[in-house]
Amino acid sequence: MGETMKRNEESNSQPVWNQAELLERVDDDQELLRELLTIFKEDYPRTVKILEGAVAGGDLKSCASLSHSLKGMLSNLGGTRAAAAAAELEKLASSPVENHLLKEALEVLQSEAASLLPELEAYMTEVRH
Repeated sequence: MGETMKRNEESNSQPVWNQAELLERVDDDQELLRELLTIFKEDYPRTVKILEGAVAGGDLKSCASLSHSLKGMLSNLGGTRAAAAAAELEKLASSPVENHLLKEALEVLQSEAASLLPELEAYMTEVRH
């Protein structure tokens, strides 16, 4: 089992989404929260697609930069585990590393982000009712 997988298992004890942290960050402003979510839903797919290309091409500099951006986006939404996965990918890309490790870290990031979105969507649906 790779280091990334071990660290991912350790991070599974954290919640996918830290709702309290996010609500505190937006001062319980549902409109701002909706706006953040909308921006994320537009920016995330675009950024992750460019990141996939950087990982495939072994472009460590772009990989580190894009991971850093995603870490910020995910942190803003209280996406604790996804932000940690982005931080891990950023760390890996900041030093010479085998490409398969980058790919593995990217898969973890995508999986964590995929878990986060339904949680946020469900919360926004609840709030509307």
